[in-house]
Amino acid sequence: MAVTSPEVKQALETIFAADSDIYQTRGFQRRIGYGNRPALLIIDLANAWTRPGYAFTCDDMDTIIPTNQALLKAARAKRIPIVYTSTAYQDPKGEHTDTGLWHHKIPVETLLEGSEEAAIDDRIAPQDGEKVIVKKRASAFHGTYLAGYLRAQRVDTVIITGVTMAGCVRHSTEDAIADGFRPIVVREGVGDRVPGVVEWNLFDIDAKFGDVEPLDNVLAYLDGIEAFAND
Repeated sequence: MAVTSPEVKQALETIFAADSDIYQTRGFQRRIGYGNRPALLIIDLANAWTRPGYAFTCDDMDTIIPTNQALLKAARAKRIPIVYTSTAYQDPKGEHTDTGLWHHKIPVETLLEGSEEAAIDDRIAPQDGEKVIVKKRASAFHGTYLAGYLRAQRVDTVIITGVTMAGCVRHSTEDAIADGFRPIVVREGVGDRVPGVVEWNLFDIDAKFGDVEPLDNVLAYLDGIEAFAND
């Protein structure tokens, strides 16, 4: 599997430093900050992405899974809303496929709704009351009840993890801020499958669409909020 080499990471850091100067001079890279009522949104950490041997398999699960386990423990302690997504289809190969045109670009025909591939990885399995949204498109918001559910829970901040950084995580982050939520992307909690993609998209999102925060900062934030009431 592809992993970003130290040489590539060093080259990206050099590029990002120069780009940051441009962004900051023009008023980008501002901080949106944390709100008071967060939710945890875990994007597509289902077996087809987290386990080896699939077309969609992503790197760095030895970091991503423990990061999400730590976030889940903290989120459950404060009883904040937790939402998982998976991408899957009822008719991925038929004449009237629900994949839209996406199957012309990527192998979504391998993602059958109800299959083991589309099931959430059991190392971070949902508990009773936690939502699992089966989506059809990249964004967790597109064509789903997510925004309405978060508003009903009076959520103002969405803590985002998962895969892929260039696809579903990025589109969900962009739609979160478009829908009026504060997106916080957890640096150690996201991944992809080709070198450089995670680093570039984290940099670009942090400049334009949300705050990219290390796990320790997010855990400290969760530790400091009031637990949600059971109402």
